[in-house]
Amino acid sequence: MSSAYSMAGVGSVGSVCSADSAGFEDAPAQGSPAQDGPASTPAGDGGPGKRSVSFGAMLAAALPGALRKFDPRAMWHNPVMFIVWVGAAFLTLVGIAQIFDMEMRQGEPIYFTWLVAACLWATVLFANLAESVAEGRGKAQADALRKTRTTTPARRVVGYDETADPDARGPEHGEGPSYIEEIPSSDLRLGDVVVVAEGDLIPGDGDIISGIASVDESAITGESAPVIRESGGDRSAVTGGTRVLSDRIVMRITQKPGESFVDKMIALVEGANRQKTPNEIALNVLLSSLTIIFLVVVLSLNAQAGAVGASVSLTVLLALLVCLIPTTIGALLSAIGIAGMDRLVQRNVLATSGRAIEAAGDVTTLLLDKTGTITYGNRQASAFHPLPGVEQSALVRAAALSSLADSTPEGQSIVALAERMGVHVGEVPGAQPVAFTAETRMSGLDLPGGERIRKGATSAIEAWIAAEGATVEQGVIDAMRDRVDAVSRQGGTPLVVAEQAADRAMRVLGVVQLKDVVKEGLRERFDDLRAMGIRTVMVTGDNPLTAKAIAKEAGVDDFIAEAKPEDKLAYIKAEQAKGQLVAMTGDGTNDAPALAQSDVGVAMNSGTSAAKEAGNMVDLDSDPTKLIDIVRIGKQLLITRGALTTFSIANDIAKYFAIIPAMFMDRFPGLSALNIMGLHSSLSAVLSAVIFNAVIIVALIPLALKGVDYRAESGERLLGRNLKVYGLGGIVAPFVGIWAIDLFVRLIPGL
Repeated sequence: MSSAYSMAGVGSVGSVCSADSAGFEDAPAQGSPAQDGPASTPAGDGGPGKRSVSFGAMLAAALPGALRKFDPRAMWHNPVMFIVWVGAAFLTLVGIAQIFDMEMRQGEPIYFTWLVAACLWATVLFANLAESVAEGRGKAQADALRKTRTTTPARRVVGYDETADPDARGPEHGEGPSYIEEIPSSDLRLGDVVVVAEGDLIPGDGDIISGIASVDESAITGESAPVIRESGGDRSAVTGGTRVLSDRIVMRITQKPGESFVDKMIALVEGANRQKTPNEIALNVLLSSLTIIFLVVVLSLNAQAGAVGASVSLTVLLALLVCLIPTTIGALLSAIGIAGMDRLVQRNVLATSGRAIEAAGDVTTLLLDKTGTITYGNRQASAFHPLPGVEQSALVRAAALSSLADSTPEGQSIVALAERMGVHVGEVPGAQPVAFTAETRMSGLDLPGGERIRKGATSAIEAWIAAEGATVEQGVIDAMRDRVDAVSRQGGTPLVVAEQAADRAMRVLGVVQLKDVVKEGLRERFDDLRAMGIRTVMVTGDNPLTAKAIAKEAGVDDFIAEAKPEDKLAYIKAEQAKGQLVAMTGDGTNDAPALAQSDVGVAMNSGTSAAKEAGNMVDLDSDPTKLIDIVRIGKQLLITRGALTTFSIANDIAKYFAIIPAMFMDRFPGLSALNIMGLHSSLSAVLSAVIFNAVIIVALIPLALKGVDYRAESGERLLGRNLKVYGLGGIVAPFVGIWAIDLFVRLIPGL
């Protein structure tokens, strides 16, 4: 993975609902990668649709969508709420019939059936509101994204020749073997080559095949700082609707019309393409089964009452059925899933499937690239280690002189460290700098008197010594290698400094230690992951000694040193063969196989199109550390679903024991002893329970949207906490709520 990712952070995390960040206090929003510009805007600033909205305003905005969902063709997809809808419709018809048929009232006030029917309609409305609020939270962002999708002019290259510049032969006039024609961006097709100049909007998704440019991606990410995109690397992908701020690029279109990244994101945030995950389907089956069980219970209850000469009206039976079936979780289930995807979108992560989010919650192995994820990626000089018999000042001076022509961050850090140690070097008149190159892996300086200084990798310096025909005592070589090994064991990168005198005599002075700094706070976050039962694996191209030292300092569980693309793929397959779920990040074409194989593959938006197609999530901020937060969001989604399911089932059981004694105490006075809440009458008890059943859904919508506060604990402790908080809460809440509502309901005449 590219070392371009040099800062830790969660990335731009705009929030439509201020409660969204609950449970993530230890993961503050920080900047995007340093190479991509300065830190992000604060949460709530900048990006499309990223603003705080009150809960009341969210409900009002979602009301039209909730009313549209009353269509039975939409309702039947939620079996539990469909039964409530049928019950409400049936009682409405019964209420109309009771106006004309006094016997149908069975001694109940005429308005009792209407009140219960109204409460059932309210229950359906509140369930639809929960889903509509969750769906509507991405509308503002979708509208902003849709504006970037408008048709723009595109300069398509006809007869593109990779060996020549398409602008070099008067292309506007169609001269030469290739030329440029201007067409609407909607006419572009997969594989077309287009030229985008300074100030132009990029007409579609693609990969840069020539050039480098500064690009404004604020329409997509909400970040005002421009980013660098260039050909030939892992930052070659560009997104349609973004703007080129400088220079000129030639790019190849990689998506068909209507299938661009922006199109996919609009579909996601609007929930148009969201399908139920296997977990949701299984839970729906469970809720349907519970509904059938309670339906049988209610029917048998009526039969038992009739056997002893007591009758129960249809209104009461339907009210009791609705109170007992799991309407709470049935109403909130879709909202929980949509909100989970929305939390990712608000953190600038696009999940192409709901399964990926659930898989993130069950991940057991996390593959993290070292450079830019665990470390900052910019190695800095941290110490000078002279060999025996060499003055440290001599080593420092030689290292600084050899770095004058080294423009890399490592070389400049050596000069800076030397100056902090009191050794100041300036330009030497007549000296010839030797620049660092990837081939020689050395830099240096040739002084006027014939002295030459070199600094570089151990093997490069040894090769230079051999090429010069010089000899160095074996004891010096052994001492040098000891220093190199010691630096490597500490997780540093060793650079050897040597000088050749005018008489060709060679002298090795010592070793400069470079250190890639581990990001602050990662050890604690890895401890949290370990508490969840997740193994962290560092992937690096470093040698095993360096990799082991950095892995120990960062606190990861395992590492893969000198890793090649096939090594990542093999490791993932081996973990999956053990029954583990694996997550990883990647940005290059060589990462695509591993991203496709992993259960959660997070591709960087700055990476290649192949990587983004292979992964099932795309991080718009291109921040590899966000993988940790994706796992937390996935776990929070599963925990929220489990907590509210526990609350709902406990709620139903409590309502059964809360209202059954009150329902029959008029006919069986002996049951009054079980009416521990002192409910006024059987009718007031039923109506209070129905009202509570509707109101509790609204009360739980904010919790479904923001998610249950997440703590890094083992599964057993999380289950125990949920049973205590939500299980016990689900039992207590109906007793308190129904009793409080009954205090007002009893004031209605006739009840």
